[in-house]
Amino acid sequence: MTDRPISRRDVLKAVALGSTAVALAACAPGESSPQVGQSAPITGPTGSPTAPPSASASTPSASAIPSPGLTLREKIAGLMIVGFRGSTLADTDGLAAAIRDANLGGVILFDRDQATGGARNVISPPKVTRLVADLRAAAGPRRLIVSIDQEGGIVTRLSSAHGFPAVASEAEIGAADDAVAAATWGRGIATTLASVGINLNFAPVVDLNVNPKSPAIGALDRSFSADPDVVVAMATPEIEAHRAACIGTTLKHFPGIGSSTTNTDFGVADETATWTRVELEPFRRLIATGTADLVMAGHVVNGQLDPDYPASLSKKIVTDLLRGELGWTGPVVTDDLQAAAIVEKFGFDEAVVLALEAGNDLLLFANQQAYDPDVLSNGVDAVVAAVDAGRLPASRIDEALDRVDRLLGAISG
Repeated sequence: MTDRPISRRDVLKAVALGSTAVALAACAPGESSPQVGQSAPITGPTGSPTAPPSASASTPSASAIPSPGLTLREKIAGLMIVGFRGSTLADTDGLAAAIRDANLGGVILFDRDQATGGARNVISPPKVTRLVADLRAAAGPRRLIVSIDQEGGIVTRLSSAHGFPAVASEAEIGAADDAVAAATWGRGIATTLASVGINLNFAPVVDLNVNPKSPAIGALDRSFSADPDVVVAMATPEIEAHRAACIGTTLKHFPGIGSSTTNTDFGVADETATWTRVELEPFRRLIATGTADLVMAGHVVNGQLDPDYPASLSKKIVTDLLRGELGWTGPVVTDDLQAAAIVEKFGFDEAVVLALEAGNDLLLFANQQAYDPDVLSNGVDAVVAAVDAGRLPASRIDEALDRVDRLLGAISG
């Protein structure tokens, strides 16, 4: 023993280590998760390797067009992730039918219902495990995305209040700036998600903490650091821990919202005057090293990049910048398309179509700010109308579904 005082870093290490008592599941013996944004082999249904997916960021090859037996409506539904009320499948409003019959692509779990203030999907570990198992059973043999925001700190849906391990915030992990502690912390998060069957985490936040007072990021301790080096160093082992457990991760919120002065959950922040290109660096570096599974486009207006549309609805930002300049070929997911400011400015139908035109592949409907039990059918109707009118080519739907299929090939469930 030494007389050295116990530091904050020591405490963080101990907390992180204490959360990893449960062993991580593995994709398969001797396997690691493919890198979705690159041409990695995907395991076929028999377990044998298939040909690598096309690396094209625009049009998939004919052999890569997914699920040719699906109708257009089923393909579109496969691109949607929907929030719902109920802690058991029996309590939900038609969700089993949406998964079984309409081909809903995925769901997102929340602990609290924003409108009522009461509990939503998360009650206790056994109940979440049962809920997820029932969701998967409704999907039958196909894979279903079961997602959550498990960032750590204040944004922790599976929290100690519901019987899950406590999770330090990204700000605490970044302040320690210790890759070993970050890896252990990441394994703790992945272990918790794997234990209940969740296969996609909308984390890590890789926004730079350039405005510590930002109500979207800095004030909530959601960023590792203002230093891109620290952000990349902390995010990398977290992502690797999730991959070891066959859980996908999400780099958010592109193109960086750390300088915002508005919480983008409730408004479209305008950071035209505050954003700098250094905020792209964590995304650029993690994509370049293959350390990315999914990227989320944020609800942020950036007139430097697009004076007309927020990032989540901007082709200039999603297609030209993210896919073109940064070289990302994997899937992109929107932030919540029911966000009040988005719907008020563009309307629901137009926002859904703009999101696909921009180059997003997964459309997220949290069903929190406004609860719509018919959000899936309404969203599908909007896209079908755009395809029928000739505005949106059907190939855009196939391209998006191809990328989603690659993601599903890299995660469990």
